[in-house]
Amino acid sequence: MRGEEVAGPRPRAVLHKLERYVPGKPVEEVQALYGLPRVIKMASNENPWGSSPKALEAASRELERVAMYPEGSCVELRRALAARLGVTPDMVTVSNGGDNVLLMIAQAFLEPGDRVVMGTPTFPVYRTACLLMGGEPVEVPLREFTHDLEAMAMAVRPGARMVVICNPNNPTGTMVGRKELEAFLGAIPKDVLVVLDEVYADFASSKDFPDGVELIRRGRPILSVRSFSKLYGLAGLRVGYGIGSPEIIQALNKVREPFPVNRVAQAAAMAALGDEEFRARVLRETHRCRVELASALRGMGLMCLDSHTNFLFVDLGRDSEEVFQALLRRGIVIRPGKIWKTPTWCRITVGRPEENQELVRALQEILAS
Repeated sequence: MRGEEVAGPRPRAVLHKLERYVPGKPVEEVQALYGLPRVIKMASNENPWGSSPKALEAASRELERVAMYPEGSCVELRRALAARLGVTPDMVTVSNGGDNVLLMIAQAFLEPGDRVVMGTPTFPVYRTACLLMGGEPVEVPLREFTHDLEAMAMAVRPGARMVVICNPNNPTGTMVGRKELEAFLGAIPKDVLVVLDEVYADFASSKDFPDGVELIRRGRPILSVRSFSKLYGLAGLRVGYGIGSPEIIQALNKVREPFPVNRVAQAAAMAALGDEEFRARVLRETHRCRVELASALRGMGLMCLDSHTNFLFVDLGRDSEEVFQALLRRGIVIRPGKIWKTPTWCRITVGRPEENQELVRALQEILAS
């Protein structure tokens, strides 16, 4: 009626609790904003060495077939992953990026009111997925920038349904060791699902790093989440996967979209998986450049955590948002710490040598002003 406000459709009340995930600023946006011909993106932990040539070739060939739907259950890719990981294909599910696998886990295992234990700061999608399903996130502060597994085990005991451990952790780059994780698994009830987000596990070269897939092969009730975005350089195609017992994977597949991974992405992932030369080169260069960049930042007097990933977590000693804006004007994009409630810290993706050198020079100028 005239004069009366007509209420429109109301979204779910839980959406008021959610904070939208804001990814790193796109290169195109920064170029347009500041009129820059070139931008160095060191914000989203993408692969600065690009993608496997074999993956690009396979993707190009598959373009001729995009009029047809992809194979919905990613049979060939699951077989290839299973063979590489030493599991059976029914222990692998593939979806549209690691984020989507995390959402599937929440959809398949959480009832309203279920408690999910996680660290903080860590990847914010865990909290979002939990809240979206009506769950209750229980956030346990990190201890010395690493997951406090003792405190997390204590938080599980009142009746949590799930635990999520990012290992190595995003954004700190730190890891929990083999003995710590084994002790944690022995301290929690068997009906609690332990989700290991191992998206950065490919970069963890420490002998003490606990391989979640190895634990799964030994019968541990664990679900590992991994991705083709980082090491394999396929972030733009969105391919993530989960590894777990056949029973756990069967539950995930019940909430899987009909065609979760497009055929171009499937073809590229298959080819990337077999490109050992590219894989070895990226791992070698990432390690070398990470060591060099960390050394340069520490040489400036900055605190830089030891990292087991392709990024560094750095304390700039001042508001990282201000430094972020100053770097943007110079055509360099990093990730300020506001999203993790760490205002002086930032996350910096390890770049190519020349990119790292340009970042260091820019930081020296900005921090000296």
